[in-house]
Amino acid sequence: MKQFRYCILFLVSLSFSVNGKTSYFPEKNNWQSKPAKQLGFDSSKLQKAVKFAKENEYSGSRDLRIAILDGFKAEPFHEVLGPTKKRGGPAGLIIKDGYIAAQWGDLDRVDMTFSVTKSYLSTMAGLALDAGLIQSENNKVSDYVWDGTFNGAHNSQITWDNLLNQSSDWSGELFGIKDWADRPPKTGGLDDWKYRKLNKPGTVMEYNDVRVNVLAYSLLQVWRKPLPQVLKEKIMDPIDASTTWRWFGYKDAWVTVDGMQMKSVTGGGHSGGGVFVSTYDQARFGLLFLNNGKWKDKQLISQDWIKKATSSSKPNPSYGYMWWLNRGDRKWKQVDDESIFYAAGFGGNFIVVDQKNNLMIVTRWLEPRKIGEMVELVREAL
Repeated sequence: MKQFRYCILFLVSLSFSVNGKTSYFPEKNNWQSKPAKQLGFDSSKLQKAVKFAKENEYSGSRDLRIAILDGFKAEPFHEVLGPTKKRGGPAGLIIKDGYIAAQWGDLDRVDMTFSVTKSYLSTMAGLALDAGLIQSENNKVSDYVWDGTFNGAHNSQITWDNLLNQSSDWSGELFGIKDWADRPPKTGGLDDWKYRKLNKPGTVMEYNDVRVNVLAYSLLQVWRKPLPQVLKEKIMDPIDASTTWRWFGYKDAWVTVDGMQMKSVTGGGHSGGGVFVSTYDQARFGLLFLNNGKWKDKQLISQDWIKKATSSSKPNPSYGYMWWLNRGDRKWKQVDDESIFYAAGFGGNFIVVDQKNNLMIVTRWLEPRKIGEMVELVREAL
């Protein structure tokens, strides 16, 4: 009887109140489930959502090297410069109040997550702000990185805010890739792209992996240690993630910091690299944001940062600090809730955070155009 009572006390201790809502936090190597009905779902409707995810697999090759080269073949000089990995099939989790309400696929399999990596990267900036390594997101990056990366009349104006919401229009070359060669306009040629008129930083959002990698490089200069190490120490170990995840950079992205060679990582898998992670670990990262940066009784990243990261930027109401928002031009027509935010990556990798319902959806290899329908099906099941 005494052992049973201790067991009950242990299980209760894993549940915490966050913003007035009770959330369970999974222990290491074990994530508890509850019956869908007990969590407030219509079980048959929830299974309809799971069936939808299974039947709408991303149509690209499971050999992601092929998928990458095919998906970005319109870009001049595009090549794979970082590690890739053949992917698995559709997988995902639906989390309510911290518990698993539904799951599908191989949740332990480590796969590329592409631009979901950007949401991990922006978190490294948030941690730097929380620690006082960056005084303000409105500071010029050239005050922190003065090796020439931000020289010139244009680049010297760029702030951390501009890099985080992808409105910097940083101009240059990093690790052998020129900024203008990444997702160039559909019209014009090389000279048009090379000698284009630059947009004033903070005015126009342009999705561009070279500039995202400039952010990663700049944060390496601030932290003075590899970003995967920062992620491990500050986030992944405290949330009891496994040791199977990795964060890679390009093959030639070695940088000397304080006399030591360090790899500058990528913010996505556009040319290979980025975060490789299991669905379970991806969900742990998402659960941290669902709970406003708090894990159990510890605030790992400030609520102030979560608010900034998930607020509309002036250049694009649908985008915050490398988190997408269900607003503006990217709003899902099926879901009329502008408080939802999400991380999104090539091939249908998503972390959807619905704080109003204490709900999170993690998908791997869902046809990207179907994510709005998927979210609608899950919410309709509540």
